[in-house]
Amino acid sequence: MNILDKYIIKKFLAAFFFSVVILVTVICVIDFTEKNDDFIQHNLPMSKIIFGYYIYLFPYFANLLSPITIFIAVVFVTAQLAARTEIVAILASGVSFRRLMLPYAMGGAVVGLLIFGLIGWVLPIGNKSRVAFERAYIKLPYRFQGRNVHIKIGPRSYVYMESYDNLSNIGFHFALETVDSTILKRRLTADAINWDSTKQVWHLSPQLVRTFRGAQDETLQTVPARDTTLNLFPKDFASTYKLAETLTLPELNAYIKTKIERGADDTQLYLSEKYERYAYPFSIVILTLIGVTLSARKSRAGVGGQIALGFVLAFVFIIFVMLSRNLAQVGSMSPLVAAWVPSTVFSVIGLALYRFVPK
Repeated sequence: MNILDKYIIKKFLAAFFFSVVILVTVICVIDFTEKNDDFIQHNLPMSKIIFGYYIYLFPYFANLLSPITIFIAVVFVTAQLAARTEIVAILASGVSFRRLMLPYAMGGAVVGLLIFGLIGWVLPIGNKSRVAFERAYIKLPYRFQGRNVHIKIGPRSYVYMESYDNLSNIGFHFALETVDSTILKRRLTADAINWDSTKQVWHLSPQLVRTFRGAQDETLQTVPARDTTLNLFPKDFASTYKLAETLTLPELNAYIKTKIERGADDTQLYLSEKYERYAYPFSIVILTLIGVTLSARKSRAGVGGQIALGFVLAFVFIIFVMLSRNLAQVGSMSPLVAAWVPSTVFSVIGLALYRFVPK
């Protein structure tokens, strides 16, 4: 790494972190004005608002807006170099444009690795507190609305409930079925099942157990009320509001495994979150190189016009991310493919710009 590389990387990273601080601070102020009524309603002290919420919301927004801030930083620094004819001098000294892009790629890689560490391990820990704060003071109390719930709790065991009250932790019209391949072997039914938080077990009302040994061989048994343990917990019926954002990568992988084993309908949501965490840092490098290509020459619109163009492209990228995520969550696209579509599309755009834009 020579003096030129250090010079560009220093200016690039300084502009990036400055953009993050300024932009996210403005957004947090706007967010505070919108939620201030909720804070007043719950009589929250300013210390709890700042250190219980905004201290975690700030890095969340910083990560969310990283495509915009990275573009602003790259365009601002490169356009300034071009306006002062420093890039002309660099190229005239025999440095190729490809070599000029190297320090930007290195800076983008540093930011990408930082973001990967944040979204994989650091941010989810903070998001646990942020989401808990939102549930307690901003969101309305959660009520489980599911009807005719089916959950796989074992290789051969399936649970059914007509409804579940998450406030009292009581399930109604409960059934536990044991299935061998496609053949029903045993079915236990009870009018109600409720969670005993002291014993950490489920309490079943009197049950009727049907055991099937053949097409014409069925036995009935009545069982009095009793306690039992199941691979089922009240948290399975709790609010999933922004749950994916609160899971570290190891926790997310374990949760996805559980979802797949239970045949859950919303597994795509968590798979999409997992693959996006791997694709997102790579997109930072792509956007960095696109920004260099677009702003490496003087423009009649000036630095402001190039920054505006950077905003537009960054917003287009975010729209691509949101569209792909929605397609993955509704099952119209594989979560793996959806996570990499924005980066792939912008890689093609970057190659086209590098090939045809005058440098």
